[in-house]
Amino acid sequence: MRIAIASISHETNTYRREQTQASDFRQARGEQILKSRGNATDIGGFVTACEKRGIEPLPILAVGAEPSGTIARQAYEGFKAEILDGLENARPYDGVVLGMHGAGVVDGIDDLEADLAEAVRHLIGEGTPLVATFDLHGNVSQRMADALDGVFACHQYPHMDPHERSNEAVALIVRMLEESFRPTTVVETVPLLVPMTTTFVGPGKTMLAEMLEAELEAGVIDVSWFHGFPYADIDLVGTHVAVTTEGDRGLAEAVAKRMGRRLWESRASFRPHGLTPEEAIESALLEKEGPVVINETSDNPGCGAPGDGTHLLRAMLDAKLDSACFGYIVDRDVVNQATTAGVGATIDIVLGAKYDDLHGEPIRAIAYIKAIHDGDLTLQAMFRGARWRIGPLARLLVDGIDIVVGSRRSQTFDTEPFLAVGIDVTRYKIVALKSSHHFRGCFQDLAAKIITTDPPGLTTHRINGFARENLRHSVWPLDAETQYDQ
Repeated sequence: MRIAIASISHETNTYRREQTQASDFRQARGEQILKSRGNATDIGGFVTACEKRGIEPLPILAVGAEPSGTIARQAYEGFKAEILDGLENARPYDGVVLGMHGAGVVDGIDDLEADLAEAVRHLIGEGTPLVATFDLHGNVSQRMADALDGVFACHQYPHMDPHERSNEAVALIVRMLEESFRPTTVVETVPLLVPMTTTFVGPGKTMLAEMLEAELEAGVIDVSWFHGFPYADIDLVGTHVAVTTEGDRGLAEAVAKRMGRRLWESRASFRPHGLTPEEAIESALLEKEGPVVINETSDNPGCGAPGDGTHLLRAMLDAKLDSACFGYIVDRDVVNQATTAGVGATIDIVLGAKYDDLHGEPIRAIAYIKAIHDGDLTLQAMFRGARWRIGPLARLLVDGIDIVVGSRRSQTFDTEPFLAVGIDVTRYKIVALKSSHHFRGCFQDLAAKIITTDPPGLTTHRINGFARENLRHSVWPLDAETQYDQ
């Protein structure tokens, strides 16, 4: 048996001003894709699942970029054409797995996933199994589902399980071929915008448990809860439940509608209250034990923010903390300045807030350079085993606070950026970072307490403040009078 593997994955924040170009994507082909075996990623999961079953994986193309602005049309069309040409030239194969995101927006195409799935389906025909995996932060459509034989979104946020969903996708293709049946998938869209909500604690954990219980029903293959992605100005925004069954559309519709109703009934619970940086610091100082993690959710590069915001860091400096570290803020110019000066030097810096005015004002300070690192890391929690190339890092000491400065946008997934420059976070009272929830994959058990701050930023939980020029239907909480046909 042979299964082809291809992927275009991007979480598109349409509120970023610049488009995402082909050069912004990480690109893997052939043997590069096969080397991901064993990694806790979707692509690594595809390769591992195939090889464990004695199936030959046929790697075509896998591309992905840091969450960023609308994808340039030429970039997307080039990647799509390469996938289609690769699938045509790789024949024969018994099935195809696609690694997608669910929140892809291309210039002129609001539904990347539907466009790609339909193109692949047209090429391979109705008789060849076509299954896809997704991030749970997707705005997905029935049109997309109709082109696929199965939809598998990761269940957890932080995404600790994409490789497990990939294994299920491959298993479904094997079942389809061995048992000669055709699955069906129904997407139920709830007119509800959900801010970034973890499944490790709180309402997200409770709702996920209900979804997984529904997945155990006879005839149900998968129940995928797409939280949605609110930082996109498209008509597809909302919260979605995709149910794949063993061909019983009525069952899929019933389960999807039931889960949609539960989401609607619980909508008020998905409205987090974020503290100001000053409030977060005050709360952290009340804790007797550390480390206390303060996550700056509103400047999360993992949702498309620039990562150079200074709101939290400035508040930490103003508070004159004596046992605190920050990892990390993005400023390539400052990293280059530190690299040129060298470890042990003292430099005058203008740090952060260079993308726009929303994320604060630059911090002018005198910094002592304690360490430099090339930023070539390996993820240890979420996506464990995958290379994490975040570019050169500099550890600066400013007014007693250890600050890690990075040269490329990325949220902080785990402790690796700290360790790379010699920081043991367990020795600090306050550890600050930029992320909404992925950091929990590492810090949930490490932290004495986690406190979220939500100053102004492109990924704030205050989603009511974003312009919605392309939204043609009512959604809650933007419109308190929104109705859902239950």
